[in-house]
Amino acid sequence: MSTLTDIEKRYLERLLDMGGGYVLDFSDNTYGEFFNKHRINIHGSKYQTYGTSKAKKMRAFGEQEPDPIVGKVLLEMLDSYVTNCELGGAEIDKPVLEKGRAAVDRLLGKKAKTASAPTESSFLDTEFTIPNISKLPIDAPVVPVIEKRLTEARVALKAGANLSVIFLCGSVLEAVLLGAAQKHPAKFNNSKASPTNSAGSVKKFHEWSLAQFIDVACDLGVLKPDIKKFGHGLRDFRNYIHPYQQLVSGFTPDQHTAKVCFQVLKAALADVAGER
Repeated sequence: MSTLTDIEKRYLERLLDMGGGYVLDFSDNTYGEFFNKHRINIHGSKYQTYGTSKAKKMRAFGEQEPDPIVGKVLLEMLDSYVTNCELGGAEIDKPVLEKGRAAVDRLLGKKAKTASAPTESSFLDTEFTIPNISKLPIDAPVVPVIEKRLTEARVALKAGANLSVIFLCGSVLEAVLLGAAQKHPAKFNNSKASPTNSAGSVKKFHEWSLAQFIDVACDLGVLKPDIKKFGHGLRDFRNYIHPYQQLVSGFTPDQHTAKVCFQVLKAALADVAGER
């Protein structure tokens, strides 16, 4: 029998859409053909311990077969999940998929990846490419505005106009994340990181700060954790717009801070466009 834990099963069943007795978009015939490739008669009595639905046979299979076999089958099924999402225009649940793949890797005896935490230096050395702006969740009329601000940010960075770089980068990222929230309001409003008012209700999107957008986007897996880790200058960019607030904070951005902010923006845009 496999060593799948209850938690791992819950992640995998979510990905395979097993709640209604089905498994992905398999019919009885294609389900049988899929398992036949692995020399398994999934429709046989052996796997009818809990019933005859595809999901119940899948659960019995997971309990009765050893880790290598279960892992090999699940690996291909997760690939089918990704393919179905891509071809059907559905959004891939990246955080859950990551958990599912980790469970499969464990079954197959693969060592968990223990990549060291990125440093600011390694983050700056990474080459990020700004995606096609039309791929970002912003209204078409805003596209040329965003493109112009990105061009100005590059010019400001070369000219040593460090504060201008932060303002431009912060405004662009805030606009893109607002667009992402408006495209997927339920997800952004239901995140555990969503900001609330004094009455305990989630604030309207126009009331969110960039820092709050980043926190929620990271919680949802829209942005990778390094954006939150290295984006301090951008997160607080509005605090520096007014001279008195900048004076109180004692913040004087140097070229290094400006470079980090522009790098954070490029990485974040790639995240939102699904290219990183």
